Amino acid sequence: MPSRRVDPLTLEVVELIGTVVARYHEEYEHAAASHQLTGAQARVLNLLSLEPTAMRKIAQKLKCEPSNVTGIVDRLEARGLVERRPDPADRRVKLAATTEEGLRTADRLRASLDFAREPLAGLSTEERTALRDLLKRMLD
Repeated sequence: MPSRRVDPLTLEVVELIGTVVARYHEEYEHAAASHQLTGAQARVLNLLSLEPTAMRKIAQKLKCEPSNVTGIVDRLEARGLVERRPDPADRRVKLAATTEEGLRTADRLRASLDFAREPLAGLSTEERTALRDLLKRMLD
């Protein structure tokens, strides 16, 4: 089977994407720690700040085991940042949702993430739109 050669431009793009992702994760971990959270706790809190979510769905979005999510939510709940409540559509299902303090913490966490925001601010609206559209296309 012949090996496929990847063109240099594709290799450079892949490396740049990897660098952006690594720097984002590094800053995210630092921002989380400044709020006495692990990176995983911060990601769950951020996700829940958007909408109450079932544990199974959190696990799917974060690509991890539901038992891991249960532990993370337990720790966030112990700190008063999230709560469990019945799903109005199916009372057998529990949703995790942010408390008011959890929502404030998620907002402060997002506000402290400068790495992604500052370089993007240097791009025009058209450039940011094009980048967003290209990233969405890559993920489809």
